Amino acid sequence: MDKTSIGIIKSISNLQEDFIVLFEGDSVIFTNSAFNRYFNVSSTEQYNEKYGEFVKHFVPHPNYFNKDKIEGSQNWIDAICKLDENDRIVSMLSLTYEPNAFGVSVDRSVEDYSVVVFKDITQDLIKRIMIQNHANIDKESGAYDKKYFQQIAKTYQDAADFNEKIIATLSIVLTGNSVDYRKFVESLVEIIRQDDMLVRWSENRFVLVFMIDELNSANMVLSKFKKITSTKEMQHYGCKLKLTVADKDEKITTLIKRI
Repeated sequence: MDKTSIGIIKSISNLQEDFIVLFEGDSVIFTNSAFNRYFNVSSTEQYNEKYGEFVKHFVPHPNYFNKDKIEGSQNWIDAICKLDENDRIVSMLSLTYEPNAFGVSVDRSVEDYSVVVFKDITQDLIKRIMIQNHANIDKESGAYDKKYFQQIAKTYQDAADFNEKIIATLSIVLTGNSVDYRKFVESLVEIIRQDDMLVRWSENRFVLVFMIDELNSANMVLSKFKKITSTKEMQHYGCKLKLTVADKDEKITTLIKRI
């Protein structure tokens, strides 16, 4: 690959938010700006001086591709390409030692070279782990079914532990008359994050399950919902709110009992 081709790849790659790495065999010969910022280096040359074998970046977690899953003498790119596309996921630590999940795409159209793209899917992690189908959803409201949540609660706990997050819940009891549950849920789905779970807990009770970095974040969520549910459009639901945050090392099964 000539210098002109690499220059074109560099110019285009530096405009991307995804991490883009060009390999010649096992050697890293180009890294884009987003990748360099993540690893706090100014250039590919500095990256190669600072870091060793590329595969050492991958956190040895059983749910993700890592060095332990490479068989025989094959390199990591050969190994990950043998997996189904949905299973090509790695985790790499940030400078603050926070694990992030990345979907991996590989282009090997030029002989001896591999263009590898790492797309940050950390926020999609829970949705990727969960198998979503109509049986998981409460038909009347469109929220997650309680039994389904209880089935995947351990998986949610694993994801929280892996990302070093705290689990919190917000109980929402509706006291209004003639409630349109589906419209209520649709209103909340518009404001909650992608990895939050809104669960129908009982006839007039919903529970929002979410992850936080610290207690103050949970209080901010509570304040946000107090403000939203007191608006003219929402106040007729008569929402009563209760925040519950997991104690240190408390498992989700115990937390559920306190909801």
